[in-house]
Amino acid sequence: MKNSAICLFSGGQDSTVCLYWAIRNFDEVIALSMDYGQKHSIELSQAKKIAAIAEVQHVIVPVNLDFMSDSSALLTDDLKVTENHKLRSDLPATFVPGRNMLFLTLASSFAYVKRYSHIVTGVCQEDYSGYPDCRDNFVKALQVTVNLAMDSNLTIHAPLMNQSKADIWALANDLNIQDLVVSETHTCYSGVRTLNAWGRGCGECPSCELREHGWEVYLKNKKERYYYGRQIQSIGERKLRFRRANKRV
Repeated sequence: MKNSAICLFSGGQDSTVCLYWAIRNFDEVIALSMDYGQKHSIELSQAKKIAAIAEVQHVIVPVNLDFMSDSSALLTDDLKVTENHKLRSDLPATFVPGRNMLFLTLASSFAYVKRYSHIVTGVCQEDYSGYPDCRDNFVKALQVTVNLAMDSNLTIHAPLMNQSKADIWALANDLNIQDLVVSETHTCYSGVRTLNAWGRGCGECPSCELREHGWEVYLKNKKERYYYGRQIQSIGERKLRFRRANKRV
């Protein structure tokens, strides 16, 4: 099925925007979530709920990462999300080694057996936390690798790769899902579901701070575009009145 896609889906802001982007661009979409021992089961609960709202098939794949459960703050309560990674001081404690590589590989295998030609992922190198597997060169390299491994012709799409969080908010608005992103998605590292103007979360963890900052920049840009548009409209109206006045003369 050439125009069908597997969308890696966590139930977060970015993957939800990607899911609806995929629905807009492909004839058939399956949302694929990973149950990898993440601390907060709310992620999968919201992923299931959002997939139902989007009316797409939702598949959850169990992935056992117990062997590395003490290596990331997303897998254990023993590490703080604001700390540096215990194995790499230049990476945040939330880094799960090889997570995107593993998930994209599994998604590629799933796409192969389903005879789908496209994979969609929400990785982003513009507004990311330093994760090396969110970079564009990684995604392109993995696409080559999985196609060599399976003698296939899969395409991995990363529509948010060069987008800021403000850009992603704008895309959510364009897809008519901004309210859904605010009320239903989950990205908070602390598992908090307090509702804020920019969505649900604690407002203090790195993920919430990034999301809130993107929201504020988006609103600022939107306001500036509105005033700029009004100025252009005003100039156009003055020119039109001038031309009409000259015709009467």
